[in-house]
Amino acid sequence: MQPTERQISEEAFHDEWAKSMDLDEILVRESFEAPTALENQYVLQQLGDLRGKRILELGCGAGEGSVYFATKGADSVATDISSGMVEVVNRVAQKYGVQVRAHRMTAETIDYPDASFDVVYGNGVLHHVDFHKAVAEASRVLKPGGKAVFIEPLSYNPVINVYRHIAKTVRTPDERPFKFRDLKEMYPFFRKGHHREFWFFTLWIFIYFYLIERAHPSKERYWKKVIKDAPKFERLFGFLNGLDKFFLKWIPPLRYFCWNSVIVLTK
Repeated sequence: MQPTERQISEEAFHDEWAKSMDLDEILVRESFEAPTALENQYVLQQLGDLRGKRILELGCGAGEGSVYFATKGADSVATDISSGMVEVVNRVAQKYGVQVRAHRMTAETIDYPDASFDVVYGNGVLHHVDFHKAVAEASRVLKPGGKAVFIEPLSYNPVINVYRHIAKTVRTPDERPFKFRDLKEMYPFFRKGHHREFWFFTLWIFIYFYLIERAHPSKERYWKKVIKDAPKFERLFGFLNGLDKFFLKWIPPLRYFCWNSVIVLTK
């Protein structure tokens, strides 16, 4: 199948990014266990014991997910449209002493048989691709009862949209954050699904990065920085996250102004 213009653009962008990656700055454990790793902590709650589970990661990037799952005893398979990123994953897996099978592959065409995996995981991948095709493929390769979990950005918050406008050089031109109606369009491919939102009051950390630390969004990826710098503002973040939990529970419409959603789909 011929690649689309969007796929060609995404591959070129991520190949270039892969060239600049420093192995020492790829934070595997922290991406799931840092106090600011809210979405991945929720993912782990949904998945339970990972030992022996066969997990496919779509759009793996540097492979933090696949490598982390492997350290917890999972049989990890990492895929990405970028061959450069696949090479990075292999190096990260070697550094952590685990085995991860990494392949160049698009999320829309998964080259595995039906019912091959217990889990399909993606962090920030669906808004870069044709998500209807990707979700259909995820459902196909899942075993009955298996789960697909995706972490994806939402499109509503005006502050985040200003950030996106400023951060053009670290974003691809075709990515499209989701609306809630997009999330619901994933449900028909599965037996059941739900989503939960994160980052409302906690987004003050982004404002701190910009106004106080003068970290320019086009030079530093904030979603990486919140993991790397988590120990510096752990107490403040804990307080803000407590506010998030309370207000998002009792005032559900605030979910529209959150940064990310975790979508959990069960086959």
